[in-house]
Amino acid sequence: MSVSAPGIEKPLIEIRGLKKSFGDLAVLKGIDLAVERGSVVALIGPSGSGKSTLLRCINLLTVPDGGEIRVGAQALAFDGRRTALPGDKALAGFRARTGMVFQHFNLFAHMTVLQNVMEGPRTVLKKSRAEAEARARALLAKVGLADRADMVPDKLSGGQKQRVAIARALAMDPAVMLFDEATSALDPELVAEVLGVIRSLAREGMTMILVTHEIAFAREVADTVVFIRDGVVIECGPPAQVIDHPQQEATQSFLGRMLNNAPPAAHTELVQAP
Repeated sequence: MSVSAPGIEKPLIEIRGLKKSFGDLAVLKGIDLAVERGSVVALIGPSGSGKSTLLRCINLLTVPDGGEIRVGAQALAFDGRRTALPGDKALAGFRARTGMVFQHFNLFAHMTVLQNVMEGPRTVLKKSRAEAEARARALLAKVGLADRADMVPDKLSGGQKQRVAIARALAMDPAVMLFDEATSALDPELVAEVLGVIRSLAREGMTMILVTHEIAFAREVADTVVFIRDGVVIECGPPAQVIDHPQQEATQSFLGRMLNNAPPAAHTELVQAP
């Protein structure tokens, strides 16, 4: 275990020895990862390598079989015998620190855009209606959707739905934002508007973890790129190292395939923390 020197802030997120299996299939095989406050980490790797499972473990949508997760001051350890999550209150508090944006939006179809963004602060954070509404409207303006507040999700484009999903996650004031291939379900012409929101969050200094196949975007916004294959971190470092000058043969092979097949305009997904 690393020890921070006096006056040196600990990483916002620390993951040690994280393991997860589904039946006989080991998906995560002892992942170690540290995410500094205000940094952007891009997770890249082939499909099925464990990237999305790692994100889901960070906010406990998937319960790890082993290892430790710490987000801020909140830490949980798993030893393989643990079958239950923390109590509802502790779990809600832990998840409130890890906002997550999925591939397929997961908006409430029977609620308006405004109601979707207000729901978490009202039910989980117990905000007053006036406070939740003011915050929701400010966030919708931030993502360029102030004029869509009273619409239902079915009336929105895919890019607009994803921007609502980002506003909804931000409404919980999370310490960490996780993006699980946030543009992969979008038509190419809609990708840019979502990536624009993510870029603005990065410029504001939000801590983010992104799972993405958009290599050019990862090079642009990430402070650290992590290449994962078969549930193991193969290579980790700044984009100039991992993307431009990869050291491992597996990384070189993966990037060669991705860059040779990349469309003219790249897209990407990410994760964040304030």
